[in-house]
Amino acid sequence: MRLRALLDTDALGLRLLGGEDELDRTVRGVMTTDLRDPSRYLSGGELVLTGLAWRRNAADSEPFVRILVQAGVAALAAGEAELGDIPDDLVVACARHHLPLFAVHESVAFATITEHVVRQVSGERAGDLAAVVDRHRRMMTSGPAGGGPDVVLDLLGSDLDLRAWVLSPAGRLIAGPKAAAPGLPADVCATLAAEHLAAVRTGRRRPHRATLGSTTYSLFPVRSSGRSPQASRDVRETVLSDWLLAVEADAGDWPEERLDLLQGVTQLIAVERDRRDAARTVRRRLAQEVLELVQAGAPPAEIAARLRVAAPVLLPGLGAAPHWQVVVARVEWQDGDLEGGPVAQSLLEEILVDPLATGPEPSDRIAVAHTGDEAIALVPLPAVSSEHDGSEAGIVADVLLESVRDPLSAGLDDDGRVTLGVSASVHSAEGLRGALEEARHARRVAAARPGRVCAAGHQELASHVLLLPFVPDDVRRAFTARLLDPLRDYDRRHRAELIPTLEAFLDCDGSWTRCATRLHLHVNTLRYRVGRIEQLTSRDLSRLEDKLDFFLALRMS
Repeated sequence: MRLRALLDTDALGLRLLGGEDELDRTVRGVMTTDLRDPSRYLSGGELVLTGLAWRRNAADSEPFVRILVQAGVAALAAGEAELGDIPDDLVVACARHHLPLFAVHESVAFATITEHVVRQVSGERAGDLAAVVDRHRRMMTSGPAGGGPDVVLDLLGSDLDLRAWVLSPAGRLIAGPKAAAPGLPADVCATLAAEHLAAVRTGRRRPHRATLGSTTYSLFPVRSSGRSPQASRDVRETVLSDWLLAVEADAGDWPEERLDLLQGVTQLIAVERDRRDAARTVRRRLAQEVLELVQAGAPPAEIAARLRVAAPVLLPGLGAAPHWQVVVARVEWQDGDLEGGPVAQSLLEEILVDPLATGPEPSDRIAVAHTGDEAIALVPLPAVSSEHDGSEAGIVADVLLESVRDPLSAGLDDDGRVTLGVSASVHSAEGLRGALEEARHARRVAAARPGRVCAAGHQELASHVLLLPFVPDDVRRAFTARLLDPLRDYDRRHRAELIPTLEAFLDCDGSWTRCATRLHLHVNTLRYRVGRIEQLTSRDLSRLEDKLDFFLALRMS
């Protein structure tokens, strides 16, 4: 559809403020945003709707418009509900960059424009799509309580007899039809998310289909409003954060009209996704401010003041000051040409939620900032009572890893890696800097391990095992060869089992009796073997230093 057609539709309440010569531009989608820089959600051809919340002063208009033009959007429509008349500086900036500008009357909801564009771009070829869109528009314009993904999924079930669920990239159930019972099991959610991410990374033809048991599901990505499947933007930027719509049906033989219907539904769900992403800007800013204070070595009192501001936003209604936990993530791609920080930020916002929690709201209680290739999450925890030390509260690295490893590994394919570090909980500003360093150190421990998705927690930082991954490979090889190669050669020639004997002897803390019992040997036979180990290596297993060297060599081998 063209911009001229939008302007001629009286029900949309659009008034042209500039760009008369550009009204033949084609509109390929729609996006609602109040972000100062929405470029990552744009692919070109969108009608961008904004309430102008990003504008703090006149100087903000020029960079905002420049970002939209560079992204190739079709036009900008600004709402009059917030400021009344559209600011002159925005009109001038749009004219300078030849970007058509519309004013949206305060009586017209952005949802009305969004769904009109979705309906027109889909070609209005499906009558059932029009019914779903119209009913959803009425519910959305009645207020926040009437909207959301659950409403759309209920409409799919009642109007089209289709059961569908919205899932996170890690397989968390975000929304499902209320009438569908039983719900989608957690293991099915995780498997469907993994199938979808693998299909996206390998470029398989959409819709992606997965058969689990006797049930076939069709999987559709839920992208930000206006971002087309053919967008030239690197798929790795969003593959780890995009929601997906799982429909219990085989869409392989669906007509184009039915596929257009589901595409329209994903765009309606994306409206909720965009609303949530816009709301996250406040929490991201809070996290960034706290992080900058912590890293700059600001006085604890100043950091505590910022935390007092953050607490009511992240945990509204909480009486006592919360404890805090820090989670650090790094996303690395093999070719190194894609910045990992924003990807890791979006990923943490999706996965740092209780896997049993449903709905988009729980993820709105986590503040995530990014710096360079690293993302840092500030996670609030309700303060524990005095009889508990809080050691078991909050996010546990192993549990987090178990819940996200399989789906995310599929999304990373063969060229990506995610490493996570989790701190202990702290209850004051004084402990926050230590928690940040603890989480970063834990992440480095995770990075030293094999695997596409790895995590480590603060519990692992109190062990000597922490040191082993950081020993250089050449030092590791030389050290183990010097101590263990003579024993391996002897075992190979004489089948003497000196290496297993050494492992058992150390594991039994040098106890002759316990070790002999474990190996089913006479004590004298054990003494002979230990003597041979000492002779071949010129070491003395009665000395603590030599025991420790053998222990480390076995661990590093």
